[in-house]
Amino acid sequence: MARALYKGLLLIADGLGDRPVPEMGSKTPLEYAATPTLDRLAREGECGLMDPIAPGIRAGSDTAHLAILGYDPYRVYQGRGPFEALGIGMEVRGGDVALRCNFSTVDAEMRVIDRRAGRITEGTRELAEAVNGVIIDGVQCFFKESVAHRGALVLRGEGLSPRITDVDPHVEGEPIHEARPLDPNDPAAVRTAQVVNAFVRLSYERLNDHPVNRARREQGLPPANIILPRGAGVAPHLEPFPQKHGMTAVAVVETGLIRGIARFVGMDTLDAPGATGGVDTDYASIADTLVRALQQYDFVLCNVKAPDLCGHDRNPHLKAQVIEQIDGLVARLLETYREPFYLIVTGDHSTPCSVGDHSGDPVPVLFHGPDLRGDEVLRFHEYACARGALGRLRGGDLIPILTQLMGVQEKFGA
Repeated sequence: MARALYKGLLLIADGLGDRPVPEMGSKTPLEYAATPTLDRLAREGECGLMDPIAPGIRAGSDTAHLAILGYDPYRVYQGRGPFEALGIGMEVRGGDVALRCNFSTVDAEMRVIDRRAGRITEGTRELAEAVNGVIIDGVQCFFKESVAHRGALVLRGEGLSPRITDVDPHVEGEPIHEARPLDPNDPAAVRTAQVVNAFVRLSYERLNDHPVNRARREQGLPPANIILPRGAGVAPHLEPFPQKHGMTAVAVVETGLIRGIARFVGMDTLDAPGATGGVDTDYASIADTLVRALQQYDFVLCNVKAPDLCGHDRNPHLKAQVIEQIDGLVARLLETYREPFYLIVTGDHSTPCSVGDHSGDPVPVLFHGPDLRGDEVLRFHEYACARGALGRLRGGDLIPILTQLMGVQEKFGA
């Protein structure tokens, strides 16, 4: 493995991209936010726009990260569940079907009131223990809580398939869905759907009157009275990132999903103390952890989750505030780590507040470091970066550009 001439850091602000917000004077939250550090880096570096997968594709965080790290999601992606499960420390064996889940709130008619149960932060371990390890039709059902309302379900048994639809309707106000086989003639998919539906019913029976939820109702909080799975998948076989790109690598993570993706591709992982995966995360802690990571590894990946949450909640002003905190994170990093290195700042997708979900809009991207050509971009936001020297990239372009700058890429040809 070649020694890198320079270290490299890829900072992904999850859901960073947005669209014009009328109450912000038709600026995006990124354009509206005060970001003196990122603006300075834009003036000193090179900018552009990036389609995480391809123009117009509404990328998930999982498929976007795979693409950005150099893996073709159309070839290797087999569902988000395994990434989520591995990321929170669950065992995923060959043949297991894994699903990501939400603790959610439903009424007596199984209509979804809150997909995230008020973004529950306490009591989830006790709720998880109430359903973990049950056996349904000979299939072991392992469930573990993750950050806030998130969790993962691993099904282990004979004759299972990930080719089923989601129980989670993905919107509030609708009844939960029945998991169904994508092919009704596939007995493994039929069996898996039946097991998942039985698990969901059992979760409601065990959680609806659970002491944690009785206490939440007394406090006026929505009960986390059901578990809604989605994103069934099996673990893909991927070439390890350090071997693929010729450099040591680590991910500084807030969420189980990104931790799982990093582990799947052979990267080490570090948790930043105080990083919650929410808008209350400790950005100074993330910055300090990034400094330690740069001291030990050639390449560092960091995903900061909060902008995406604000986009989903349709809260542009809070999104602008967390972007300003990310600017502060970068400032602290640069003040502390004084060695020359390459920094990429971008998003894994856009989450416009007007949409409340991921969109196919490109995201701004910034390269900063020694010996760059530069351009005439003066600020870091969607419109300014559109005029940058990098033009319009795809996610799969980032690592090749970075590795040649870092000096670890082999020459193609004589």
